[in-house]
Amino acid sequence: MLINVSYNDKQIRHEITDLVGMPFSFKQRIKLRGIGSQRFIITSASPEISNLLALDMNLNYCNIELRQKGIIIRFRSLLETYAWVIPFWKLNMFKNGNAYSIYADGHKMITKPAYNVKANERFLRKIQNLKAQYFEQLQPNYLI
Repeated sequence: MLINVSYNDKQIRHEITDLVGMPFSFKQRIKLRGIGSQRFIITSASPEISNLLALDMNLNYCNIELRQKGIIIRFRSLLETYAWVIPFWKLNMFKNGNAYSIYADGHKMITKPAYNVKANERFLRKIQNLKAQYFEQLQPNYLI
C-alpha cells in the first residue's frame, strides 16, 4: 500500500497498524538494537513510485522502519512524505551485488546503501530474521 503520510490522519494510522502491526515498544527497540535503517539511495523504482520521485530533481533517499508484522519504507517527494507499507507475507527482498531489490504489491524499488554498507546489511538480515519468526508463529505446531 502506497500512501501519503505527510498529514496526521487517524484513519491512515489505523490502516497502517492493521497491515503491519503496532510499533515496537521501547524495550523491544533496545533488544533489537534499533528498528530503523540508515539512508538508502533509490536507484530505480516501479512507474507509480518513479512518477512521485520525478517531481523534484533531488537525490532520492528512503529509509526502512520495522514493525511487528512488516516494514514501512518512507521517502520524500517535494514537501510530501510517502510510505510504502509492506506486510511480511507480501515482502520479497533480493541482494544483487551492492544493490537491494524490494518487491511487493506490484511495486518494486532498487536501493543501495548511502553510507555504511555493513550496518545496512545487518539491518536487512534483521528484517529477514523477523520475517522468518513471523512465519514460524503463524504455522500450527503439529509436532507432539
